[in-house]
Formats: sequence, structure tokens, C-alpha cells
Amino acid sequence: MFLITITVNENITAEQHASLFPRHAQWFKKYFDAGNFLMIGPYTDCERAGVIIASAKDRDELMALLAEDAYFSDLAKYDI
Repeated sequence: MFLITITVNENITAEQHASLFPRHAQWFKKYFDAGNFLMIGPYTDCERAGVIIASAKDRDELMALLAEDAYFSDLAKYDI
């Protein structure tokens, strides 16, 4: 089980965020439906940041899942 905090970089423009967020949301849905993401949600006190409780067999599998995110790795910080 892993706890991941994702914080999207502040230097992303509103246009970039608007174009990437739908892919980010689809990524959430894909792994939530597959059972890898057990709980997901935004922080209420920090814009463009959220948390995931994830299930993966090991860190390598988790990193493979995270690598599919539209913001990975240059556009967001992933704290595991």
C-alpha cells in the first residue's frame, strides 16, 4: 500500500492545465476501476494538489502506473 501526494507545478499555465487535466482524470479512473487506486481526491487547502492511496505489488509497479499520468514527471511532484 502506498500514499502518494501529487502537486502540479506552479509554472504550468492555465491552458496547459486545462488541456492535461482530462487525461489526468482518465488516468485516475483507469486505475481506480482496476483496483489500484483505492482512494483519490484533491486537497482543499492546496490548489492543484491531491492524494492517492494506491495498491501495487511493489514500488516498481507503482512507478509504472505513475509514469502514465499526463503530468509525470516534469509537470508535477510525486511524493510517495
